[in-house]
Amino acid sequence: MHGDVMVWLVPLVSMLIAGLVAGFAAGLFGIGGGFVVVPALLVVLPLLGGTHDAIAHVAIGTSAATIIVTSIRSLLSHAKRGAVEFEVLKTWAPWIVLGCGAGVLLAGHVNGNVLKMIFAVGVGLMSLNFLLPSVNGKVVSDTMPSGIVRMGIAGGLGTFSSLLGIGGGVIAIMVMTLCGRTIHRAIATASGIGTLIAIPTTIGFAIIGFKETGLPWGSLGYINVPATVAIASMSMLTAPLGVSAAHNMPAAPLKKIFGVYLIVISVLMFRAAMRG
Repeated sequence: MHGDVMVWLVPLVSMLIAGLVAGFAAGLFGIGGGFVVVPALLVVLPLLGGTHDAIAHVAIGTSAATIIVTSIRSLLSHAKRGAVEFEVLKTWAPWIVLGCGAGVLLAGHVNGNVLKMIFAVGVGLMSLNFLLPSVNGKVVSDTMPSGIVRMGIAGGLGTFSSLLGIGGGVIAIMVMTLCGRTIHRAIATASGIGTLIAIPTTIGFAIIGFKETGLPWGSLGYINVPATVAIASMSMLTAPLGVSAAHNMPAAPLKKIFGVYLIVISVLMFRAAMRG
C-alpha cells in the first residue's frame, strides 16, 4: 500500500512544484513556463508509464497545454498595468497560428532527442542577446517588423515554439527589445504571444497523438491531462507574483537574470539529449 501511494505521490508533488516555478517564471520573463515544464515532465512522465519515444512528445504537448492557462494569467496581470501592446498581438496572430500548424506536423516526424538538441542550441544562442554587452540594449529599429519580415518572424516563431513546447517569449522579447521596446513591455506582450502559440499547438498535439500507443497514463493524444491540471493549477497562483517582480525590478538586472536562466536550461537540455 505504501509503495502504491509513493508511485502517485512523487509525480504529483513534482508536477505541483513545477507548476509553481513555471507560473512565476512565466510572469517574470513572459515565456509561458515551457522552459521549466518540459524538463520537469521529461523526468516525471516515465513514472506514469509510456515508451521512451512517446515521452518527449507528451512532454512538449502537455507543456503547451499548461501554457494556455499560465500565459493568459500572466497576460491579464500585465494588461492591468497597461504594459501589453495588443496591436502587436493582433498583427502577429495569423502568422503565428500558421507556423504552429507547421511545427505540429513536423513534430510528428522528428525524433525526441533531436528536438532536445535543437532546444538546447537555440536557447543558448538566444541568451547572448541578454548577456553580451555588444548586443544587450542594442536597438536596430524604432518600429516593429511589418510585411514579409513580420510574416517570417511570426511564422518561424510559431513553428519553433510548437516544436519545443514553449511559449515563444524568448524570440518575441528579443525582437521587441531590438525594436526599441522596454524589457517590461516586451515581457508583457510576450505573455500574450504565448497564448497565441499554446492554443493551436495543444489542439495539434492532441490530434496527432490520438491513435498513438505507449502513452503515459492519463494522456489524451500527446497531452497528459493529470499533469496539465496539476501544473496549470499551481502556475495560476504564482504567475501574478512573477508579473509583480518583473515590474518592480530595473531593466538591466532583469535582462541578466533572463540570460543566465536561458544558459542553465540550455545546458540541462543538452545533457538530456546526450543521455537519450
